[in-house]
Amino acid sequence: MIKKPAWLHKTLVADPNQAMVEGILKEFGLNTVCREALCPNYLECFAKRTATFMILGTNCTRNCRFCNVQNGVPQAVNSQEPELVAKAAAKLELRYVVITSVTRDDLPDGGAAHFAATVEALRKWSPETVVEVLIPDFQGNEDALKTVAGAAPSVISHNVETVPALYQEVRPGADYRRSLTLLSNIKRHSQKLRSKTGVMLGLGETEEQLLSLFDDLRSVGCEFLTLGQYLAPSRHHHPVVEYIHPEKFEEYGKIAKEKGFSFTASAPFVRSSYNASEAMGL
Repeated sequence: MIKKPAWLHKTLVADPNQAMVEGILKEFGLNTVCREALCPNYLECFAKRTATFMILGTNCTRNCRFCNVQNGVPQAVNSQEPELVAKAAAKLELRYVVITSVTRDDLPDGGAAHFAATVEALRKWSPETVVEVLIPDFQGNEDALKTVAGAAPSVISHNVETVPALYQEVRPGADYRRSLTLLSNIKRHSQKLRSKTGVMLGLGETEEQLLSLFDDLRSVGCEFLTLGQYLAPSRHHHPVVEYIHPEKFEEYGKIAKEKGFSFTASAPFVRSSYNASEAMGL
């Protein structure tokens, strides 16, 4: 195990908003990917009165080697959850909301209708709020993507996570080409939709592989890109192969912009939903 460098040590500062956000999430019985995935930024985000809501339970039907979200028998779908998310977002007075989920390969539509219902509930309770959905691949189900797109979120995000050469090792239940196809199909449903993806660095990818990935993403019209350092949740997860220096992240961010991404966030602590509103100028 390689030693974590100084630039990855984060000072956590207590803030009254943290307890307030925790209280609202508890009041409505909601989950966040912030907690489930052990995001290093969650206290900072809670202090800003933001959170990324995770719908469709906490048990994922896949078992990616980088992810802290637990694998297990999926929970029953809570039909009241879309309304509860919308009420919580309204109470938090959020201008920008990110909705994600565990992967639900057990559901015929992968949970797409539940995503759509959540977006629609948010529109009802907070019509001025910008909504981003961070979706799984729906096993390539085009009708499922159409269902989500039909609810008219502002951004549809789907994380490719890593370079294709590492998929079998890191994401054994996923398929790189399937994810690229999903990103490619977003604009087919509406030119107003913005497409986004996230990539983790330090899993063992080479610079050549990463830059080739940028080209693939631009070839399918992906507009927003986030790059962040992979941090292993435990010794049982895929190990960190390399800690990427912040200056290298900055360099990759510049290259991505030169390749045509309209927004790029690239730094060690960047995560796909971290300060997500910046991509929309908020």
